[in-house]
Amino acid sequence: MTALSALTAATAPAAETASVVQSIDWLAITPVVLPAAVALVVLVADLFVPERLKPLLGWLSVAGLAAATVTLLPLRAGDRATFCLSTDPGACSYTADHFTLVIQFLVLTGALVTALLSVTAVRDARMPAGEYWFLLLSSAAGAALLPASRDLATLIVALEVASLPAFALVGMRRGDRLSSEAALKFFLSSVTATAVSLLGVSFVYAATGSLHLTQVADRLEDVPGQLDTLAMAGVALTLVGFAFKTAAVPFHFWVPDTYVGAPLPIAGYLSVIGKAVGFTGLILVTVIAFPAYSDIWGPALAVLAALTMTLGNAAALRQRADRPGSAVRLLAWSSVGQAGYLLVPIAAAAYSVRDQIGSTVAYALMYAAVNLGAFAVAALVARTKPLHRISDYRGLYAERPAAALALAFFLLCLAGLPPGLIGLFAKVTVFRSAVDAGLGWLAVVMAVNVVIALYYYLRWTALLFRAPEGAAEAVRTKAPWPVTAAIAITAVTAVVLSGAPQLVLRFAAGSLFPQ
Repeated sequence: MTALSALTAATAPAAETASVVQSIDWLAITPVVLPAAVALVVLVADLFVPERLKPLLGWLSVAGLAAATVTLLPLRAGDRATFCLSTDPGACSYTADHFTLVIQFLVLTGALVTALLSVTAVRDARMPAGEYWFLLLSSAAGAALLPASRDLATLIVALEVASLPAFALVGMRRGDRLSSEAALKFFLSSVTATAVSLLGVSFVYAATGSLHLTQVADRLEDVPGQLDTLAMAGVALTLVGFAFKTAAVPFHFWVPDTYVGAPLPIAGYLSVIGKAVGFTGLILVTVIAFPAYSDIWGPALAVLAALTMTLGNAAALRQRADRPGSAVRLLAWSSVGQAGYLLVPIAAAAYSVRDQIGSTVAYALMYAAVNLGAFAVAALVARTKPLHRISDYRGLYAERPAAALALAFFLLCLAGLPPGLIGLFAKVTVFRSAVDAGLGWLAVVMAVNVVIALYYYLRWTALLFRAPEGAAEAVRTKAPWPVTAAIAITAVTAVVLSGAPQLVLRFAAGSLFPQ
């Protein structure tokens, strides 16, 4: 009996150790694991597939992204979490709540449209197929992981997994000086942002002793006096790092040249998924981890929002129609201006309840559909007019009526004018969030910027329906069906959302985070 007792006592620590081993909810992490697994399959298959069959790698990637999007359906209840602390089951590193699922849907569908645009771009530009698809899928996997991340370490890792492949994708056109320059600028700015974020995270960890967002929030409420300055510095540096990723002014300098030098599908990818990654991280650290310092980041983000929308729209206004690359530059500066609108509800969350960030999510869903659609039409036009000038779009309706109508609708949505009702409603929700938070001055700045943006959006729209200058010299080629499919998907999505804006705007009315 004594021996049995001794054996039981000896094995007790082992049993206790086994009990703290974390179980993995494989269904919850499938939307992240599936693109990553397909990326590895593509990379290995590229070694054995003959050159004539390389296009199959693209279709395998498209299928993988479509399947990953479908795996969100079993998770729609938004009640799953995994990689949780045994001592605190409420502190999990991965949470599949409604906020996570909405952003993952945006990321995966955006990557799917990018993949459709890339099928022909990879072939026409003779880019290495295996590397391209591996990098795109890897970046999509990191972008899908980020909204589910609920500790600062996972957040930074996801941010880098989403960003690092994007550097290579931007510079994928080997021998192209603009592409190499764009990749270098993007790389240097992003590495700087990451270094600043890591320094901020290390300060926050030193002040709180935890990396989990919920625990950080609790401990920042009662930071010892001698660590208060360290904590404030950590919060500020972390926010500066994420401001780089969102292309907020004055951290926006890399955007125009990067978009112009990147392949068009990747420019569209960065304008939507890249921004979604930055804003998602910013929402998580401000609203969940740093509410105790809302009196610091709230006014700072409000000022950043005003500067970003103003400078972005002013720079877009100055684009000359006959300058090479002016169409892409206008979309780039427009995306900077749109980033300012996206910052408004996050800043408002500091002054009221955190449910305000639903307005940012609603706006991001609208922006993703119409901006990717605009880049899809640009990719189609670039097949015959590779200089990417705004003037190249003159008379597009006479040459390609469907594409011209789609682009006109996308531009009207971005401007917030009928019949692009989803753009109008999304802007109203953002405007209302500023008013509800008592940020009347920011609402006025936003209203002025919306009027400024009307000019360059309407100028481009009007150009589509003007008589072409060289109708006799116009060369019309058959549009590749993947590009046509990408335009059709985004156009149908924008039309449906304009017809039933409640499909998106309901996110602005309720909480996406569990209470």
